[in-house]
Amino acid sequence: MQIHDKPQIVTALNEKVDAFNNYISLLNKKQFELSPDGKWSAGQNLDHLIRSIKPLQMAYALPKFTLAILFGKSNRPSGTYDELMIKYKAKLEAGGKAGRAFVPPVIGFEKKDVLIKKYDVQKQKLVAKIKKQSEADLDKYVLPHPLLGKVTLREMLYFTIHHNEHHLELLKSRNI
Repeated sequence: MQIHDKPQIVTALNEKVDAFNNYISLLNKKQFELSPDGKWSAGQNLDHLIRSIKPLQMAYALPKFTLAILFGKSNRPSGTYDELMIKYKAKLEAGGKAGRAFVPPVIGFEKKDVLIKKYDVQKQKLVAKIKKQSEADLDKYVLPHPLLGKVTLREMLYFTIHHNEHHLELLKSRNI
C-alpha cells in the first residue's frame, strides 16, 4: 500500500475505519457476539479499536513542546508503511498481545450502533487533528507504542491504518 503524506494518510484512515464499521454494521446479534475459541467477538474488536484510537487524539492535540518533553523527538527518519507493518507482524508472531488498557470487556449486541457511531466520531476527530500537523512534525515527534516502542507520529498513523485492516481481516477470516 502506498501511503506517505498527510492526504494519503487521511484517505487511508477514512477508508479503513469506514470499511470496518460498514462490515460490523451488517452483522446480526449472533455474528456480532460470536467469540470462537476465546477469540474476541466482532463487538470486542470494535471496542478495542476505539480504545486504541482515543489516546491518539489526546496526543495529537498536545502542544509540540509537551510531546517533546513527554516522549522526546525522533533521532531517525520515519520508516515506510510497509516497514512498520513488517515490524508489527513480527511482534505479533513473537507473541505480542494488546496491553490491559486495550483489552475489551464482553460487548453485547445492543451496543453495536452506539459503538459504530463512537468509532466514526473518534476517526473524524483524529482526522481533524492530523490535518493540523505539519509534514515535518509527523516525522519529528514520537509516541510510545505498546509493542513497537517509540514511533514517529507518522508511523503511529500508519499503524492505526493497518490496525483497522488487521482486525477486519481477522473477522473476515472467521467467515463472520
